[in-house]
Amino acid sequence: MKRRRGIMSERLKYELADELGFSHKVKDGDWGNITTREAGSLVRAAIERAEKQMSSKGSGPG
Repeated sequence: MKRRRGIMSERLKYELADELGFSHKVKDGDWGNITTREAGSLVRAAIERAEKQMSSKGSGPG
């Protein structure tokens, strides 16, 4: 099966990992060291950030 290309940029993933407090686990590029809970937190944070960006783009002068 062909692997899908990531949706999140590497920069964003590392930035969110730092904000969530587990960047020390992924600094060597091995994302297999994070827990399922941490992975879920990362996805949740990415979704929240995307929603904020979408809402700020849609709330311009009108």
